[in-house]
Amino acid sequence: MTASILDQLRTSIEEAIPGATVQVDGGGGHYTLDVTSEAFEGKNRVQAQRLVLSSIAHLMKGEGAPVHAVDSLRTRTP
Repeated sequence: MTASILDQLRTSIEEAIPGATVQVDGGGGHYTLDVTSEAFEGKNRVQAQRLVLSSIAHLMKGEGAPVHAVDSLRTRTP
């Protein structure tokens, strides 16, 4: 089950940010994300993090959501 959530997180980010390199780790509802993309060029840290978080918002909504928290989110340009 955890692997499928990791895959869902990775896929959602990659679909929202084409060409991104995404590393996802964690489990039990708490995850660590490391995303590298040219899409972050010219954006400040908050803007880049919002872009990533908006791509996974559907996995964090409602009762029983598979993602409870993103404990660490690192965004960077290549």
